[in-house]
Amino acid sequence: MRLLLIEDDDRIAGPLTEGLGRYGFTVDHVRTGAAGLADAEVAPDLVLLDLGLPDMDGLDVCRSLRARSAVPIIMITARGEEADRIVGLELGADDYLAKPFGVRELIARIRAVTRRAGAPAYAPAGPAEAAEAHQPASGAQALGPLTVNRRTREVHLDGRQVALTPREFDLLAHLAEDPGTVYSRQQIMDSVWDPHFFGPTKTLDAHVAALRRKLGDAGWITTARGVGFRLTVPGHRAASEGLN
Repeated sequence: MRLLLIEDDDRIAGPLTEGLGRYGFTVDHVRTGAAGLADAEVAPDLVLLDLGLPDMDGLDVCRSLRARSAVPIIMITARGEEADRIVGLELGADDYLAKPFGVRELIARIRAVTRRAGAPAYAPAGPAEAAEAHQPASGAQALGPLTVNRRTREVHLDGRQVALTPREFDLLAHLAEDPGTVYSRQQIMDSVWDPHFFGPTKTLDAHVAALRRKLGDAGWITTARGVGFRLTVPGHRAASEGLN
C-alpha cells in the first residue's frame, strides 16, 4: 500500500516513515504542500497530511486534493482544537489524528479509512501479525493446558475461558510465538505496544503481573533478570528440573 506523507518536520517524518515501513507500507515523503499536490498526481492509496506546512496551509492542500481526487486523507497535526478538526473533516478529510500518536493507532486509522473507502483489505506485515500467519488454520495454539486462539482472540486454561484485556492478549500471544524463548523488554514493547511508544516501561511489568494472576500461576511467565520475559508451561518445567 503506497502512502503519501506531506510533513515538513523530518523529526516526525523520519520515524513515522520507518515505523510504517516495518508494517509493509511504502511511504513517499514530501515536505511542502506544492510538492504534495504534484506527487498526488501519481495516485497514492492514501495521503497523510500535516496542516502546518511551510508554503501553504494544510487545509488548502486538503481542499485541492479533494477537488481533484477521492483519495483517502488522514490529517496528522498538532492542531487538536475541535474547530480545526471540524474544518478539516468538512473540507473532505476522512480522519483527523492529533499529535503525538503511535504508529499502531495510525495503522488502525488507515485500516478503518480504507475499509470505508472500499479499498482492498490491508494485511499488515508487522512482527506480531507475521507470526500469526504461521499459526495453524484453526488459529488455536495449545501449550499444555493453555490454549491461545489468535483468530477468536480467546484464551482457555483447563477448558475454562480466561478473560483478558486486548493488551494482555497481545502480550500473551507474543510470548507464545516461541515458548521458552526469552524476549527482551524492548522487543516486547516494540511488538505489543509500538516501536515509537514513549512512556514508562513499568506498564509492561503491570501487564505481566496481571497475566500471571489471571493464569493462576506466576510460573507461566518467568523473568530473565536484566533481559526480559519468556512463556513456559509450569508442569513441564518442573518435570524437566526433576530429571536434572
